[in-house]
Amino acid sequence: MRPALSFVTALLALALAPPLVADDDQITVYSARQEHLIKPLFDRFTEETGIRVRYVTDNAGPLLARLKAEGRNTPADMLMTVDAGNLWQAAEEGVLNSVDSETLRSNIPGYLRDPDGQWFGLSVRARTIIYSTERVDPDELSTYEALAEPEWEGRLCLRTSRKVYNQSLVAMMIARHGEEKTQEIVEGWVDNLAASPFSNDTSVMQAIEAGQCDVGIVNTYYFGRLQKDDPDIPLALHWANQDEHGVHVNVSGAGITRHAGNPEGARKLLEWLSGEEAQEMFGALNLEYPASEDVPLNDLVAAWGEFDPDTINVSEAGRLQVPAVMLMDRAGYR
Repeated sequence: MRPALSFVTALLALALAPPLVADDDQITVYSARQEHLIKPLFDRFTEETGIRVRYVTDNAGPLLARLKAEGRNTPADMLMTVDAGNLWQAAEEGVLNSVDSETLRSNIPGYLRDPDGQWFGLSVRARTIIYSTERVDPDELSTYEALAEPEWEGRLCLRTSRKVYNQSLVAMMIARHGEEKTQEIVEGWVDNLAASPFSNDTSVMQAIEAGQCDVGIVNTYYFGRLQKDDPDIPLALHWANQDEHGVHVNVSGAGITRHAGNPEGARKLLEWLSGEEAQEMFGALNLEYPASEDVPLNDLVAAWGEFDPDTINVSEAGRLQVPAVMLMDRAGYR
């Protein structure tokens, strides 16, 4: 019992401690994005503003738990994470503050930010269909839903349902179709699987390249990484649902913490990250799409062609994530 009591005592002491003294020349960011994807951005921001950025990296769950435990004594001024579901959860847990910024509203489209201004998408991840150029005629492809049809039996590969990217995709399908129809679709995917779900998108694409299956669903930047190493890789992207509501998109994004010691500095950083220079850097660093419209794309990304995105607010991916996980479990999608 003593270790448990010690932990509880430590949390109480942390919560009751006086707030940390703010440093106007420094911002602390808790980031679920890896260091090599954020350090160049923070370094450039510091060069331009003189404001230093200290950052702590970890997975989204532990960072959220840490923010909640630290309460008003947190050193974090900003939370940066991937997937709208994680951002929505942070807002629901009360660790973020609303930001009223004309700059952010102007730079970030409404469907890529929290309706209450608690978080803002900063880069866009398109999750769409990938296929073998050796065995699939792209005219055969159309929608995510169509991959549940009998013609794809034994030809489909998917990443595990335990990954938040697929949970968000299914959540957005629930928003469009309702639970009953979405479960029928997911059950069709399961029936068409050529192999058990893979642990990551790269393995899905490697299985397609090896002939284990013909089609899959992946985040485009994973394809970009493979294509960068092998420009002749026999895979290509198909932009799903272009005759309907568009390609499923998700975001990485950020919000200012509820107990930020330097909220003005964090606001400056958030607004800077939504601007053209930072948005171009986001795209180049991880082969993603800028959240801000009309910002030039990385050349490799631009070569994939244009697509119409699904413009349902990405916060639905968070709101419906629990029903999505339960639905996938019922459908036998593991």
